[in-house]
Amino acid sequence: MENNNILEIKNLKKYFFKKERFFSSKVYTVKAVNDISLNIIRGETLGLVGESGCGKSTAGRLILRLIDPDSGEILVDGKNVNRKMEKTEYMEYRKKVQIIFQDPYASLNPRMTIGDIIAEALIIHKIGTRLDRTERITELLEKVGLKGDILSRYPHEFSGGQRQRIGIARALAVRPELIIADEPVSALDVSVQSQILNLLKELQDSFKLSYLFISHAMSVVEYISDRVAVMYLGKIIEIAKSGEVYNNPLHPYTQALLSAVPIPDPKSRRKRILLRGDIPSPINLPKGCIFAPRCIHCIPECEAAQPELMEYGQDHLAACIRAGKAGKQ
Repeated sequence: MENNNILEIKNLKKYFFKKERFFSSKVYTVKAVNDISLNIIRGETLGLVGESGCGKSTAGRLILRLIDPDSGEILVDGKNVNRKMEKTEYMEYRKKVQIIFQDPYASLNPRMTIGDIIAEALIIHKIGTRLDRTERITELLEKVGLKGDILSRYPHEFSGGQRQRIGIARALAVRPELIIADEPVSALDVSVQSQILNLLKELQDSFKLSYLFISHAMSVVEYISDRVAVMYLGKIIEIAKSGEVYNNPLHPYTQALLSAVPIPDPKSRRKRILLRGDIPSPINLPKGCIFAPRCIHCIPECEAAQPELMEYGQDHLAACIRAGKAGKQ
């Protein structure tokens, strides 16, 4: 059977080690990404959502091999890239997977012109002649909604939304198949966010792209994603099609996140689910379910062992022994 996944990650782990104090010998283990598995089907957008510090950006950097995982597999087009690769193989992987950064102000070199910023990847991968590169860059800029005559200008001459469009053009320069979009609209004004989201959708159709869209904003993820994975303290706790997650959330954490999403109607109110206490430290995780200390539906069995992702309907997985029983609030 043909594998239609552009990306598969299996049992991926990344731990960081931190000293108690500078001269101390005591070392803490921070479980940033703690045994996660997921896949992205070719041509789809998978939204990865969760609170700040849950490990979603670390997962993105692991897929890009900006940092190395401690264990697990990262399969791109069926090939395991979590290994030492030959230079030509590594360069081919770099062409296939690109990133759109969160901060459009920090991600562009202020000393380089727009033309040089976008051309850099083309030069590194030895794509085209100088004239070919100029033509491709001009075409890309027009695709992202900018004029092709800005090649000699510098990043400080553009607004945040325009800079993010330049960043998107740079990511598309080498014709990638998978793009890791790490909070690509969180630093932008709300009015500009919708423009960038619509642009990403248009480009997905034009360039046959797949996205891993990382965000903490549930409403943004709902708009752009085909499927949604919810992450909490380094673990995937729920994953399903976008409509299923938003209309029938099974995990109490997902229900709480959705209860905080504003309704664009002043006459309507959503009942808030208030969680108990604070987020546990990733240095000292609970022994049982990692969400148990904050869960309003916690029972003694929840504190005994961390539940695995189980299927509760067609392709709807949740890591909760009470999934579907606690009910939506």
